Amino acid sequence: MELDGRIEKFIGKHNVLTLATATEEGAPYCCNLFYAYDKDDKAFVFTSGPDTRHARMLARNALTAASIVLETRVVGKVQGLQITGRTTPAAEGDKSLYLKKFPYAALADLNLWRMEAETMKLTDNTLGFGKKLIWQRQE
Repeated sequence: MELDGRIEKFIGKHNVLTLATATEEGAPYCCNLFYAYDKDDKAFVFTSGPDTRHARMLARNALTAASIVLETRVVGKVQGLQITGRTTPAAEGDKSLYLKKFPYAALADLNLWRMEAETMKLTDNTLGFGKKLIWQRQE
């Protein structure tokens, strides 16, 4: 299934996602992270130190969810993207992708991760109340 361009346009307008992780036993946790988007692989690249709670959780359980939202009080403008996928240590080329979006991060010690999306659902009230655009990775 091809990803609707309106979903990628929404992703491109934002910089922060909320990542949800869980332990193998199911204890949940979430955090906010700056991201860069890999259009070819439908993946979100972010940095997080190895000692953070969510990085320790990712090392044990790669299944993740995330959301990106447009904060507004106007119901007709509500937009939000929900994502499910797997998060693993970054792939070759992810550092240059991340630094292209956030060049000031070149001064930091980056510990990069990559969330490859399995599903994405954009709720977009600008298209009609509760209108949803859905994408699912095909095997």
